[in-house]
Amino acid sequence: MENRMRRWEIDAIGREKLELRSVSIPSPGPREVLVKVAAVALNHRDKMVIESGRGLPLAFPFTPGSDLAGEVVALGQGVTRFVEGDRVISTFTPDWIDGLRPGDARTPAYRTLGGHYPGVLADYVAMSEEWFVAAPKTLDSAQAATLPCAGLTAWFALVERARVQAGDTVLIPSTGGVALFGLQIAKANGAEVIVSGKAGNAERAKALGADHYVDSEREDWVEAIYRLTGNRGADHILEVIGGRHLGKSVQLAAVGGHICQIGALDGFEVSAPAMPLMLKDVTIHGIGTGSRRALTRLVRAVDQTGIRPVIDSHYSFADLPAALDHLDKGPFGKVVIDVCPA
Repeated sequence: MENRMRRWEIDAIGREKLELRSVSIPSPGPREVLVKVAAVALNHRDKMVIESGRGLPLAFPFTPGSDLAGEVVALGQGVTRFVEGDRVISTFTPDWIDGLRPGDARTPAYRTLGGHYPGVLADYVAMSEEWFVAAPKTLDSAQAATLPCAGLTAWFALVERARVQAGDTVLIPSTGGVALFGLQIAKANGAEVIVSGKAGNAERAKALGADHYVDSEREDWVEAIYRLTGNRGADHILEVIGGRHLGKSVQLAAVGGHICQIGALDGFEVSAPAMPLMLKDVTIHGIGTGSRRALTRLVRAVDQTGIRPVIDSHYSFADLPAALDHLDKGPFGKVVIDVCPA
């Protein structure tokens, strides 16, 4: 194994600060594994961390990115969870193994890869064995890399919190990475799915199983969803936009419905009308990805149900800036960096 590798780093906040550098390949310490990275899936959050820091305690030089798929190529002393040659994916929130998320009322925990912890946009990473799970057997590396954040967020929201079941109606007001996972997960659980978004994405969403598609740019999509549901509304809503958009979700929620607040594309300050929220007995779930155990359950479900992540585009490792530009355009599905160690 050569002793040098490539790694993306920033020394200060700003996309213009990104540099692709040659550094030494790390050696795994006790209970750590060295993983040869095959693919990294980008999230909107990665772009926000690079551009604004999001108020996180970044230690410079800082490597962004959180979602990898790769192969274990070396073991530190005392490793028991993996052997060399195992295919693995990262966990977005490494300290959250199971149960409730760490943290307390004063200080909610946000200790994530590519945020609090260094990220994974590198040829190799050496990290605790506890920070990985076995990759799905039915997915290639690019597909598997999309699970740790987007896939797990949709799974944790719909299955482990909202408890979607056959016969429910699920509303998904987007065609991004989390949204398309939500579409497939809801269908795998027997739900009827309504997707709203740009007109150009209608056929692709229906090909993935959407029962209805509403063009949110050309019609009053709130009224359209009332009509589609006979005024009943949606049992579950993946609120991936946030901000004032939460108010639309409250309007569209069925009596006893569940809203999974996930995204912040419209801002971190959310607002909604109180009367329908109260009178319809709506439950709002705050979703911040999910635990490692939930990720293992998602992996099992992927292998059993044939869920296939939607990848909008692939970029080479050196083309990270172009991939971030692509994120700005609102891709249909995930943007993946194919990492090929030099």
